[in-house]
Amino acid sequence: MRITVTDYLEVVSSWCFWSEPTWAELKRRYQDRVDFHWKIALMDPSGLPVSRKQEAWFYRRSGMLMRSPYMLSTEWYDPSLKEWLPPNAVAEAGKDFGIHDDRIRLAISYAALREGQKVSDWNVCAEVGAKAGKIDKKKLLDAAQSSKVEKRLRDSSAEFHAMQITQRPAFVIDTEIGDRAIFSGIVRLEPLAATIDSMLEDAIGYATHKAHFGDPPPK
Repeated sequence: MRITVTDYLEVVSSWCFWSEPTWAELKRRYQDRVDFHWKIALMDPSGLPVSRKQEAWFYRRSGMLMRSPYMLSTEWYDPSLKEWLPPNAVAEAGKDFGIHDDRIRLAISYAALREGQKVSDWNVCAEVGAKAGKIDKKKLLDAAQSSKVEKRLRDSSAEFHAMQITQRPAFVIDTEIGDRAIFSGIVRLEPLAATIDSMLEDAIGYATHKAHFGDPPPK
C-alpha cells in the first residue's frame, strides 16, 4: 500500500525555502516506500509583504528561527506585484519536459532568495530554469506562458485553499485507505517523519490483514 506526500508550495516563499532540507531528507529516507510530489499554491496579496523593509523583517525572523548563518536577499522583491506568476509558471512548465523533480524550482528559488535576481522577469526565470533543467530556454518560456500551465497553477492553488489552510509549505500525506494528515507551515523533519512512520505501520497492518483474510465479504 502506497503513501503519497504532496508539498504545496510557492517557489519564492522564504518559508518554503527553509523547508527544503526537510523535503530532501524525507525523500531520501522514504524513497522506496512513499511517492513524493509538489504542487504550486500561489500566494495572493494577503500573504505577501507590503514593502521590502517588511520583507527583510520577515527574513530576519525566519532566519533566526532556522538558525541560519546567512540572511536571505530582498533585492528580488517588487512590492507592486500582487502575485509571482513567472517563477512558479517556469517551475511548473518543467513538468511538460519530463522534469518532475525539484531542480528547476530550487534553482529559481535560490536565484531570488540568495542571489537577489529579479525573478518577476519571465526571461530571468526562463534562463535560470532552462540551465537547471537543461532545456531550451525559448521552449521552456513558451510553455510557462501557456494557458495550460497557468490553469494548472490556478487549479493546484484552488486545491490548497479548499483545504482551508493558509501557510506554505503544506505537506499533505495520504494513504490508499483514506487516511490524511496535513501539516500547514510545519517545516521541521521530526513531526512529518513520525506521522509517515505511523501511517506506514498502519499500511503494513492492512496489507497483513488482507493477506490472511482477503477482501471484505460482499454486501
